[in-house]
Amino acid sequence: MSGPVNWLLDLLFPPRCIFCGKLLADGERDFCARCQRELPWLEGPAAEQKGEFFSLCAAPLRYQGAVRDSIRRYKFKGRQGYHKAYGKLVAQCVHDHLAGRYDLITWVPLSDKRKRERGYDQAFLLASAAALELGDVAVETLRKARNTDPQSGLEEESARRANVLGAYTAVDPELVAGKRVLLIDDVVTTGSTFSECARTLRTVGAADVVCAALARAR
Repeated sequence: MSGPVNWLLDLLFPPRCIFCGKLLADGERDFCARCQRELPWLEGPAAEQKGEFFSLCAAPLRYQGAVRDSIRRYKFKGRQGYHKAYGKLVAQCVHDHLAGRYDLITWVPLSDKRKRERGYDQAFLLASAAALELGDVAVETLRKARNTDPQSGLEEESARRANVLGAYTAVDPELVAGKRVLLIDDVVTTGSTFSECARTLRTVGAADVVCAALARAR
């Protein structure tokens, strides 16, 4: 029944590009040919950055224009269905830049308060979709112990660091002890959130932490 059901859904709700919103043509999936050509892709060394407590972070896109608008719809407008397409992009980026460098996959969690307000944890959905594409599963390793101000509202890196300091706790230290961890989030800016999560994981014995995001803001 999946074929007829999918056909009917496509008829009632024609698939649109997750970035520009244009109706997809035959043969296009998730995003249109124009966005495939014109999105601000990051490739090679430009897709990578190093940080404190994590050894490498990779992202396939720059957080600007249609990419920024799409992610904001995903996070704030209830478009959680985007996570599957996003997961494919992150998985390909992980394959290209981080293959063989991790033993388990996890995500940067929302606080309970923010998750209740939003109705879902966008990083969990993204990490789960990426892990599925990579033939793996995402496991919970962190909880956000306190709610913090949105990092996007803080310009100075020092303010971002202070905002998330001590905000995360390890769920099960034995799970990550001696393991190389791949940590996934939707957007990386200065890397302060990744650094704090990585610091928490390293404190309970993680051997290494590498990170992946859908987009990089700086």
